[in-house]
Amino acid sequence: MERLSGGRRRRRRRRARIMWTVLAAIVAAAAVIGIWAAQDWPPRLPGFEAAPSAQPEPPGASGVPGQDGQAPADGGSGGAEPGGGTDGGAAGDADEAEYDPDAFVTQADLDVEYDIVIRNGRVINPETKLDREGLNVGILGGTIGVVTSHPLKGKRVIDATGLVVAPGFIDNLSYDPNFYGVWNKIADGVTANIAMHGGTSSPKNWYAYYERNRTPVHFGASFFYTQARNQFSLSRYASASKAQIEKLVRDAEEALNNGALGISFSLEYVPGISSEEILPLMELAHKYNVPVYFHARYSDMEEPGTNIDALNEIIGYARATGAAVHIDHIHSTGGTFSMKQSLQMIEEARAEGLDITACVYPYDFWGTYLNSARFDEGWQERFRISYEDLQIAGTSERLTEETFRKYRREGKLAVAYAIPEEDVVDALKADFVMIGSDAILEPGNNNHPRASGTFARTVGMYVREKGVIDLMDAIAKMSLMPAQRLEKQAPALRKKGRIAKGMDADIVIFDYEAIRDRSTVERPDLPSEGIRYVLIGGQVALDENGVNKNVRAGQPIRSEFVRVGEVTERLFLDETTIPLVKYRGQRYFDLEALKHYGYGLSWNRTDRTWSITGGAAAGTGAGSGADIPAPKRGELMLERGYRAVWQSGGKASAVELLSIGERAYAPLALLEALGWEVAAESGGARANRPAGV
Repeated sequence: MERLSGGRRRRRRRRARIMWTVLAAIVAAAAVIGIWAAQDWPPRLPGFEAAPSAQPEPPGASGVPGQDGQAPADGGSGGAEPGGGTDGGAAGDADEAEYDPDAFVTQADLDVEYDIVIRNGRVINPETKLDREGLNVGILGGTIGVVTSHPLKGKRVIDATGLVVAPGFIDNLSYDPNFYGVWNKIADGVTANIAMHGGTSSPKNWYAYYERNRTPVHFGASFFYTQARNQFSLSRYASASKAQIEKLVRDAEEALNNGALGISFSLEYVPGISSEEILPLMELAHKYNVPVYFHARYSDMEEPGTNIDALNEIIGYARATGAAVHIDHIHSTGGTFSMKQSLQMIEEARAEGLDITACVYPYDFWGTYLNSARFDEGWQERFRISYEDLQIAGTSERLTEETFRKYRREGKLAVAYAIPEEDVVDALKADFVMIGSDAILEPGNNNHPRASGTFARTVGMYVREKGVIDLMDAIAKMSLMPAQRLEKQAPALRKKGRIAKGMDADIVIFDYEAIRDRSTVERPDLPSEGIRYVLIGGQVALDENGVNKNVRAGQPIRSEFVRVGEVTERLFLDETTIPLVKYRGQRYFDLEALKHYGYGLSWNRTDRTWSITGGAAAGTGAGSGADIPAPKRGELMLERGYRAVWQSGGKASAVELLSIGERAYAPLALLEALGWEVAAESGGARANRPAGV
């Protein structure tokens, strides 16, 4: 057996210590879960997967001024067509008919002269599964006004005959939208660049900078824990103290209230980050209904510390806190050499009701900086490569032991030919895995080619040439799925990733037979080809003349939080009164009130749904209006994706719910769908029960 050097022994001991610390945290979480399993309902809904008894989670008061239950001025969600948003609107049938865009077109829509008409294209909308040739898209300002087979009038007409018209691609695993690399993003079909691998510790300043400089693509960022942690000058191998952790949690909460889209950790690069640091941030993320992005702790299958340990750690945190989780580039971290097993672990966790997604970039080689912890002693054994399998990005130079040392001192980025192709294929096929580039081109071009070619390569190589996934799935993974991952608290994203009336006019138009990546390890700056037009906010940012650098239509994508204001309105149910709250223009009531009228409520933790059954004589149910408390001023009002479902006329119907503190709230439309007569009156609204209830 090869004798280990002192450095390698130290590294193995360090990895073992980290692994055992993580396992201890997971065991502790499992113990808590075991206690939960013996209870009727726990205080958390998607984490410990408790029935929320119309009570999904702990109160969210944080001392941040309330917004009186109103959305910010530029908030809002949804559109005129089905599936256009997640606003908790009127109840509807859960089983939808085949989508026909002409069913929503009026004569007024056809009479308009649009700013831009995209004519005779093959329109693909992954949300509604629309894939039809010969359609026209009318654009007014920054919004899609109509999608139809009928002729349209436009000031500018783009002939899309033989071309695919799709939602603009959303890169949610990128970095700061610097003014060198952002143009290659547009050439690759990207309309939104979101820095969720990295990000910022000061979103207030970050957003102000990119707004002031008129960024050409839409932009957003996470609260980047590593950067925030650097305020204490900690070694990458050192853990934060209790006082430091408390400060970091306060910083993260301030960042979320200043627009950060989530929280991001890079555990492999900063192995000293402990579970004591992670868990409070996960709790905070759950409280604010935002996801946590993880570059996992391990990226190989060599003991101690393997991909399996890395995923068990992340899944354990999700299970213990209820926070949504995203696993960065799973084919290079967390799944290399173990992809089928890694994906199965995530599938099983999702089957529990945990909210976990992942992403992949379509390359079988990864890239990172040689001075990072990923290249600590033992990297050859862990990644099953040697010096000659490394190449300095932006050059043709393969490395030797001598040049490795030189470039490591310089902090150069190298690509590593170390990912089995089947791992990329398996990841792409998983229905919870989306596309993310993990790169943006920087001056000097010392970058992985994914910075310029990720999205065109997905279509050109893995759809057209290899047939790994179909075009509809690819477009969903590049647009709709990234939007859905972040849109619960970022209303701007609810109008992106879709081609439908009322959606934002962020559109990519490409030639399916010609689209391909051109960037290489030697030339990562080469733009993709086959993408004919890119529209951002209704402005043409790329056309037959190339990228138009005068178009600066990018807008900030921020988290937004609505809080309970003063509760003054009531819902009158016979002699009972129930508090009413306003949220984004609608009135909501506490779902628990239905029990007083004999309805049964049961929670499905996997589907995140309340099933409503029955409806008997008044007084036979449990509780009364006096048992329904008004929510406290300042509590967060959150759309967690929970629904109420019921059977009506032999069909399943559903409505979106709102979470406030530990309780679930339903729109008044639910009562109407259940047969109640609801009418506005002074002081709120009155509902009269249907016959037989």
